[in-house]
Amino acid sequence: MGDTPQRSAHAGTGGTPVATSHERPAGASARVAERSGNPGRPDGGLGGGGGLPRARAFGAERAFRGLTLAAGSTVLIVIAAIAIFLIAKAVPALRANTESFWTFEGWFPNDNPPKFGIGALAFGTVLSSLLALLVAVPVALGIALYLSHYAPRRLGNSLGFLIDLLAAVPSVVFGLWGRDYFAGPVADLSAWLNKYFGWIPIFGEGPYGSSILLGSVVLAIMVLPIVTSLSREVFRQTPTANEEAALALGATRWEMIRTAVLPYGRPGVIAAVMLGLGRALGETIALALTLGSTYAISFNILEAGGNSIAANIANRFGEANDTGRGALIASGLVLFAITLIVNITARAIIYRRREFTESAA
Repeated sequence: MGDTPQRSAHAGTGGTPVATSHERPAGASARVAERSGNPGRPDGGLGGGGGLPRARAFGAERAFRGLTLAAGSTVLIVIAAIAIFLIAKAVPALRANTESFWTFEGWFPNDNPPKFGIGALAFGTVLSSLLALLVAVPVALGIALYLSHYAPRRLGNSLGFLIDLLAAVPSVVFGLWGRDYFAGPVADLSAWLNKYFGWIPIFGEGPYGSSILLGSVVLAIMVLPIVTSLSREVFRQTPTANEEAALALGATRWEMIRTAVLPYGRPGVIAAVMLGLGRALGETIALALTLGSTYAISFNILEAGGNSIAANIANRFGEANDTGRGALIASGLVLFAITLIVNITARAIIYRRREFTESAA
């Protein structure tokens, strides 16, 4: 009798054990909870217990999706509205223009008949921006690499904060500083470049003063904190495993940066450079104070003169008549198109590099 197994106290008439409520399988309990819609039971609401009911959760998700769609669509609508406004205001002046808008180098929209062209202004805008990037990008990348991989953390944070402060300085301050204090050293540099490298067309003879070189150097200082800050953050996001793997294989610190950090951060660096280019293309006051106000296409960056679209708008808007304002808006439309092309190109380059970044991460 002691060896006879005892039957369950919940046995049925046929001797088959019957499971109580707390002995039911977990799947059966989940199905019951799902049918009852109890949010406190498994699968009765999102996140197990205490979550929102499914209907309310899906409603909130649809509302959030609609909100984000509306926000994204608003940006496109604003861009389209700006383009429509510029085109509507520019068309009457373009119809009244008696010269080629794309190739004519003069700017006489107030004359009768009006004559104006965008050739010299677009050339000066692109040339000064590219020279600014040529000066700023190597310096910015060197600073970013030093702050992220060489400097002690406390020193790196302090120097990074000081560099970021440059972005908070108003552009008119840079322009006044460049015109009143930096023009002299740049003129001396221009004379030196012409003396020893005058055989290169871009280093031609003077007179020296407010020039493309002066505007480009001031513009490079303004672009520097943007490229530096973004590049520093991108370099810090490099996976530690990639860096340690390169060092474990015997690479020096520079070889580790060249093989692991720079390839991983290339899309971010491209984005930082393009953002700096956009800032350089649209800069107004600093270039209005440091460039000359000439309308000519010349590759001599040392000679006094030069102009840009934004600087010309700032200098000429107050004295322009109706046709002159339309001409300035037409030049703004060209600048808008150039900026849009630059951003689209940057996005295309980053999109092509996304596979490497995703695989490295």
